[in-house]
Amino acid sequence: MRLALFQPDIPQNTGTLLRLGACLDLPVDIIEPCGFVFNEKAMRRAGMDYLDKVEYRRHNSWADFLAYRAQNPKEYGRIVLMTTKASQPYVDFGFQDNDVILMGRESAGVPDEVHHTVDARVVIPMDENTRSINMAISAAMVVGEALRQRNLFPGRK
Repeated sequence: MRLALFQPDIPQNTGTLLRLGACLDLPVDIIEPCGFVFNEKAMRRAGMDYLDKVEYRRHNSWADFLAYRAQNPKEYGRIVLMTTKASQPYVDFGFQDNDVILMGRESAGVPDEVHHTVDARVVIPMDENTRSINMAISAAMVVGEALRQRNLFPGRK
C-alpha cells in the first residue's frame, strides 16, 4: 500500500504525512509541482525530522507518476482517490494490499484529468453543513482503515 500526494500546497501537511509514512512503514509518492520548495530544509522546518526514515519518491508530473506506476505494477495497484465528489464512503470500500491512496491538493483537489484516470473514488462521510477535513487528517483516517482491513500495520504481519 502507498500514499500519494498530488501537488501538495502546504509543507506542514506534507511533513505530517511523510512522518505518518515513516511510522506506518508506508511509502509516499509526491507528485509535483508542489506549492512550496520541497527540500530537506523546508521539511525540517515543517517539523519533519523523520525524512530519513520514510521511503518516498518524487515524480515531476502526473504523467511521470503514471509511467512509473506502469513500470512497477506489483507496488502500484489501483489508484484510490480521496475526494468530496465521491459517493462511496471509504469505510465501505474494500482496499487491496497494493492500493495507492491519492490525496489531492489542499487548495483545489485534483483536475478532471486525474478524476477520470483513477480506479476508484471514496469519500469521508461528513456533516452536510461542512466542506472538508484537513488533508493530512483525512489521509490518516483512510490509511488507518485501509491498513486495518488488510492487516498491514507494522508489527502485526
